[in-house]
Amino acid sequence: MFIPTLFVISLLAFIISIKAPGDPVEIMLGTNGPSGSSSGLQISAAQKDSVRAQLGIDRPVFYFSLSSLADCDTLYKIGSKSHRDVLDRLTHQYGNWQKVSDWYLGLNDLLSWQKQFNPDSLVAKYTVQKDSISFQQYDANTINEAHIQIQNGLSVLLETYHENTIVARLDSLERIYDEAVYFESGKEKMVRLKLLFHEMKNASGSWKLYVPVIHWHGWSNQYHHWLSKLFLEGDFGSSYVDHEPVAKKIWSKFFISFKLIFISVLLAYLISIPIGVYAARGKGGWGERATSLLLFMLYSLPSFFVGMVLLMLFSNPDVLVWFPEAGYMDPSHYDPEWPFWVRWRAEWPYMVLPLITYTYSSFAFISRIMRSSMLENLNQDYIRTARAKGLDENKVLWRHALRNSLLPVITIFVNIFPMAIGGSVIIETIFTYPGMGLGSYEAIHNYDYPTIVAIFTLSGFLTMVGYLVADILYAIADPRISYRK
Repeated sequence: MFIPTLFVISLLAFIISIKAPGDPVEIMLGTNGPSGSSSGLQISAAQKDSVRAQLGIDRPVFYFSLSSLADCDTLYKIGSKSHRDVLDRLTHQYGNWQKVSDWYLGLNDLLSWQKQFNPDSLVAKYTVQKDSISFQQYDANTINEAHIQIQNGLSVLLETYHENTIVARLDSLERIYDEAVYFESGKEKMVRLKLLFHEMKNASGSWKLYVPVIHWHGWSNQYHHWLSKLFLEGDFGSSYVDHEPVAKKIWSKFFISFKLIFISVLLAYLISIPIGVYAARGKGGWGERATSLLLFMLYSLPSFFVGMVLLMLFSNPDVLVWFPEAGYMDPSHYDPEWPFWVRWRAEWPYMVLPLITYTYSSFAFISRIMRSSMLENLNQDYIRTARAKGLDENKVLWRHALRNSLLPVITIFVNIFPMAIGGSVIIETIFTYPGMGLGSYEAIHNYDYPTIVAIFTLSGFLTMVGYLVADILYAIADPRISYRK
């Protein structure tokens, strides 16, 4: 089950990564932010192609593709993601890829022709001499305005697939070309573009959309490239925010969160298991009822509320300043090269409040599970036999009943690894603790999809590791459990 599950997780993560909003090439180059805001930078096609090759998105998406007879199997070669989307929609709208391709080439041809003009050169061209005096037939502002209107109109046509919008834009462009005689040589291309649109519209091949076709793309595809880099190099790509390798950012945060959560879970188990055992032993007594009441009161308090109260009480100059209010070390004198124990002494004050906030709610949960499991085992025949042999009650509890009662508690342990990668967003945000929880929050807030996908992938993978560890612990706790067929 491990390999198929891993395959499904990787496939889901890959689908999320390629379906994320925005063009990764433009985001990486800084020409278009995740939110769609353009920075206005002009990037050459060669630079974009270089980034596409670096990201591996200049290849087919998967090993094979299932499409229709009307679709183009090499659409991935188009550099712009928005253009690919538009061409795909036009193909499904008119069912004739060849005519759609002709329309796209016609648009780019006219846009390239238009871009080569310099309004100043046209002003000079349309300047006439009359009685030794120069007269400009058209001023630079008029030519420049028409030039911009045409370029904007063509850019809109490259980004739209709505028929009404296309017709309106074509009519508008045609009027500009009719009025702007200085662009007279472009009229022929404009007429041809309009003809290409009508051919695309009228030469519909909708029936082709219902004929399925399977294309085999081989091993050189985006998924294979993504999977190879992930498992062979541990490469999750680069962050959209600072272009840093995602793996480098994640692992540093992971170990910070893992250390905090591991200590938290360890403390929770060390405290909750004895409470659960003694609660089962003293069932119905006043001590058990008082302990249960206290634990349930703690369990009912939201963690963000407890975190805020702890900050207010113990990191507040107006009350007590026992612990730092944020971070996980003092950057002014912290040295990562310090020995482990020196680093530990520098870090532990920052961990105390987050640890308490992480741990307190686990006491009631784990101890109640432990209590129920102990009560169930204390009523078993082997416990009655042990007591009948005259064994001390402590030996009956800790040697015989405890081991079998640990199985439900071990199940909870499964969550420790995914918790470490996902972290507690709320708690780490409250304490500005730079672990995975805070990292996840920042990645979502900044639309940093490579980081989000990496967190999702690692979380799924570590969940499986958690189950594997739990299976091993089951077998250790109860040797009767065997996974052999």
